[in-house]
Amino acid sequence: MCGIFGITGVRPVRSVLLDGLRRLEYRGYDSAGLAVCDTTLHLYKCIGRVDDLEQIVPEPLVGHCGVAHTRWATHGRVTTENAHPHLSQDGQVAVVHNGIIENARALRNWLAIEGVQLRSDTDSEVIVHLICRALNDGLDPLNAVQLALIHIRGTWGICVIFEAHSMMICARNGSPLVVGIGRGETLVASDPHALAPYAEEVLFLEDGDIAVLTPDDVQMSRLDGSVSEAAVTTMDRSWGMSELGDFPHFMLKEIHEQPEALRQCIFGRTILTDGTVKLGGLDLSVEALQCIPHVRLLGCGTALHACQVGQLAIEYLARVPSMAHVASEFRHNDPVIDSQALYFAVSQSGETADTLSVVREVQLNGGKVMGVINVVGSSIARLCGQGIYIHSGPEQAVASTKAFANMVAALTLFAIQIGRARSLSRQNGRKIVSALHAIPEQLEYYLSNSGPIADAVDAVKDARLVLFLGRGPSTPVAFEGALKLMEVAYIPCLAYSAGEMKHGPIALLEQGTPVVVIAPHDKFREKTISNIEECRARGARIILVHDHGDPIGDYADISIPVPSTNTILSPLLTVVPLQLLAYETGLARGCDVDKPRNLAKSVTVE
Repeated sequence: MCGIFGITGVRPVRSVLLDGLRRLEYRGYDSAGLAVCDTTLHLYKCIGRVDDLEQIVPEPLVGHCGVAHTRWATHGRVTTENAHPHLSQDGQVAVVHNGIIENARALRNWLAIEGVQLRSDTDSEVIVHLICRALNDGLDPLNAVQLALIHIRGTWGICVIFEAHSMMICARNGSPLVVGIGRGETLVASDPHALAPYAEEVLFLEDGDIAVLTPDDVQMSRLDGSVSEAAVTTMDRSWGMSELGDFPHFMLKEIHEQPEALRQCIFGRTILTDGTVKLGGLDLSVEALQCIPHVRLLGCGTALHACQVGQLAIEYLARVPSMAHVASEFRHNDPVIDSQALYFAVSQSGETADTLSVVREVQLNGGKVMGVINVVGSSIARLCGQGIYIHSGPEQAVASTKAFANMVAALTLFAIQIGRARSLSRQNGRKIVSALHAIPEQLEYYLSNSGPIADAVDAVKDARLVLFLGRGPSTPVAFEGALKLMEVAYIPCLAYSAGEMKHGPIALLEQGTPVVVIAPHDKFREKTISNIEECRARGARIILVHDHGDPIGDYADISIPVPSTNTILSPLLTVVPLQLLAYETGLARGCDVDKPRNLAKSVTVE
């Protein structure tokens, strides 16, 4: 969850450290800090964001080697003492850490008995003291780090600098780290896009890797002393930090980027004349597609909701049994892994810890896992080796928008591909491909006239509870809409399949309770109308997302029409008003819509 950035080179590192940290701030922003080495280690850290840190870091700051950290708190409250980097007692070693040390309590107790005065409440601080003790016992820096990590149980991405040695040492186990090679300098970061302005080549560290960085060299090895096989790859500079342009916030910018993002995902992969799809990254023949007994989709948060839409698309278009699973639960439930089935790990970042753990679990038990990933070269992408890149481009806002659309689109493309290999006719395939091609233009039309979002904001911004309802493919859209409003505006929300509303949630309805209903013109329409009437009878205020021209809008207090499409594609259109509702409500409530409290973009701890 936290962001790590480090550099060793020939130029002063203050500005580079702060810039790199800003590029990683969406990973956590409870507190921030940096350490720079010249003849001594200089430490600066504070509660708050990188801008706050910049105010306390002197300029000029002498030193050509430094590490920086932006924190999402796990162990220990948000305090200056708990911010990273952590210094050894003698001030000779500084460490930044992303992950969780599971045996931290035992190590803290042992260190206290040994006379070490711990300054923080974090699990991370034990690392720096273990390294320092190993150095004092006569070990060189590399062996000291190796010995410290042998005593640690848990996950880590760490970066270590030393007062007496002009080097940086990085190590990974479960938390992502990428080494960048620039001109006369080497760098390290939690995400590759933070390195884009500085590095020409990168190395993705694998679990168990240790890297020793000097200005002109990178020495790779394994924790056990063996040789690392990490390969150097060319830096993808398209993943540099996006600019806001004319938009006030990244969230709004990314909502409006969805038409183009969908074009990047869809076009070039469809064959309209044959009504089919070619996903080269899956490397699955027609014969292989015909033999898949069932499909499992694994994700967390927004990715889970995309999985739920994908499940329905695969069953609807291919008639193949499918199921979406909560990744954080799946591997702990002793699942039965079918070696003939196909598993999809869905994650925007490709670093989601729970989903990454599931990939390993499925593979360990003989299952075949494909990634549905946005970030090229991410851990899940590398571990799976096959999959679908969603090509949504970088997302800077913590609340995901365009990635949801492209995950849904990517899974729909697979549904068409497997459907055409099995039961989907060419004629119906052409219809669905044509409808999919039309979605970007339809979205552009809607975004140019988004309807009475302001009225909907007035209805929900002071509500004690907002209920979201949908049926069929609109049910995961209801879940996604509720998630966005909770994330961005901090309003308690419930999302249900509309048929389940009578089995409990109806008890919460009172006069004026906002109920957001997603109701495209589909086979569920009449049942949905009945559910609307039941809510209205209890005094609820209905906010209805529906097809243009459908008289179902007459049942609403606030009617938000969207263009009409095939039922299975409707989530790509109906979700957008809910994204706008969350964004505008967050603004109305004075919330930081790009960096909501307590959240991080990439959840890299379980």
